Amino acid sequence: MSQPTRQRERERESETEQTAQKKTGERVCPECESSGLVKSSDQGELVCDDCGLVLEEDNIDRGPEWRAFNHSERQSKSRVGAPTTQTMHDKGLTTNIDWKNQDAYGRSLSSEKRTQMNRLRKWQERVRTKDAGERNLQFALSEIDRMASALGVPRSVREVASVMYRRALSEDLIRGRSIEGVATGCLYAACRREGIPRSLEEIAEVSRVEQKEIGRTYRYVSQELGFEITPTDPKQFVPRFCSELEASDEVRTKANEIIDTTAEEGLLSGKSPTGYAAAAIYAASLLCNEKKTQREVADVAHVTEVTIRNRYQEQIEVMEIHGT
Repeated sequence: MSQPTRQRERERESETEQTAQKKTGERVCPECESSGLVKSSDQGELVCDDCGLVLEEDNIDRGPEWRAFNHSERQSKSRVGAPTTQTMHDKGLTTNIDWKNQDAYGRSLSSEKRTQMNRLRKWQERVRTKDAGERNLQFALSEIDRMASALGVPRSVREVASVMYRRALSEDLIRGRSIEGVATGCLYAACRREGIPRSLEEIAEVSRVEQKEIGRTYRYVSQELGFEITPTDPKQFVPRFCSELEASDEVRTKANEIIDTTAEEGLLSGKSPTGYAAAAIYAASLLCNEKKTQREVADVAHVTEVTIRNRYQEQIEVMEIHGT
């Protein structure tokens, strides 16, 4: 076949392919007009699945040049670092010098190298914060992390609290207030927002500021940043309190029933959710013959025995009216 004939054949094939694409709106095979095109990632070819015609070859393979067959191999061959996090002032992007005095092969460093590495670590910590704002943020986020660890809340709460503090810092809400107070208020708001409530008493136990200041700062930050946080449901405290009291599932179910019944009568309005939940658990333990003393329940809920007695009497009166 002569050169002009081959050229005309290619032009006809190209016209046929373009016509088929216009009709269907997608790329098709010029040989059999099939839309079943398969891209071979290992050879970099675009092949028709019906007739086997190779439409494209030598495509760029954008995947890794290595293969992994299980999770451990993928982890060991991955080239990415740790994910960014809001709980660190630099979002975890700064390279840290390891505290181990070992080289890449695990061999111990000489005394001269150890002195040099200690000096590098010291300067690394100094240059991570370039101004007072970053030092403020670094201290506040470390406080949030410390308090969250003491409270046993999950990582998501720490992330939300860190984002809240960053917003408060960017809008200059820290001025005139202590860093610890604003950090604690953001952590309290994050616990409520994530549905993992902690009482102000529990927050104050792990904080370095007083309970009144925490509440005052929390209300101020919530109002300025527009947090829409609904009142805490007492039933959210029931599983944790029952777990610490080693109460049965029957007591837990009965306590939730007491809370639902009494709340429908408007008894919950203006009451502390922790005290209300503690009284419901105390009443449920009596009804289920698993008596818990008021002192035991009060210690777990961080309320007074007087609060439990008052809420208990109110709840029992409502339950008697309903005949339960």
